[in-house]
Amino acid sequence: DIGSGPYDYLQIDAAVNRGNSGGPSFDLDGKVIGMNTAIFSPSGGNVGIAFAVPAVLVKQVVSELQSHGSVDRGWLGVVIQNVSDDIADSIGLPEAKGAMVTKVAEDGPAAKQDVKAGDVIVEVNGDKIDDSRDLARKIAELHPNTDVKLAIVRYGKEHQVNMKLGTFPSGKKLAALEDDKPADSGSEQLDNLGLSLAPAVKVPGAGEDGVVITDVDPNSDAADKGLKAGDIILQVAGETVSQPGDVAKGVKKAMDNANDKDKVNVLVQVKTGDQTRFIALSLKKAKV
Repeated sequence: DIGSGPYDYLQIDAAVNRGNSGGPSFDLDGKVIGMNTAIFSPSGGNVGIAFAVPAVLVKQVVSELQSHGSVDRGWLGVVIQNVSDDIADSIGLPEAKGAMVTKVAEDGPAAKQDVKAGDVIVEVNGDKIDDSRDLARKIAELHPNTDVKLAIVRYGKEHQVNMKLGTFPSGKKLAALEDDKPADSGSEQLDNLGLSLAPAVKVPGAGEDGVVITDVDPNSDAADKGLKAGDIILQVAGETVSQPGDVAKGVKKAMDNANDKDKVNVLVQVKTGDQTRFIALSLKKAKV
């Protein structure tokens, strides 16, 4: 996975330099096994790490281009992430499998169905989903307007969603990420998460949705998992939040529902810039 499309790439050690992209990759018998696509390089030149599109995929793409003039892939209209062990524990999944929805595109196919941020897609047409990469591949292999049946787990309860795939967008407009750190304005501490919080509406530049993190305890699980001042909490334990008190209620809900009271994970949806993700935060144990 090199972060370019839903398909896997071959890692090769051929000397691929600028201008070689698009050329063939051969094996020792002279057979074409792929098409040079990208390199990893701190300097911009060859360091022996390159990537090629597998030949079998090249054949498929060329065939579609010859027949239709374009390559159309199926599209759910969701942004997804992997399910960690902590996340699985926080929502009642027996194992860390499936793909968690972090965002639903407003104009996408999933927005017209019962699919929400925080849902975990565990099956497509009866085939189990291992992780987000697996889901992306399975959907991309299907054509637009294909009917699919999704098995979705929402906080421990599974249900089915029948829907029709859309067409994968030809391009994406990436919003510029703002790095401005909001000022601490009327923040409240939530010690068991290691966070200080404030309503987003009270923090300049934060917008109106959610609760802004104004400070993070460097010794907390939140710090270990990359949360920082300026991040915005949108959901806690499946509930939308707008006040620090809402976060505290979500924490209490997670504690009440936890099977193991000594290990409580709270599922939190966090927005950083224009990107959203889910994180399972471990509560601090009370000092005795």
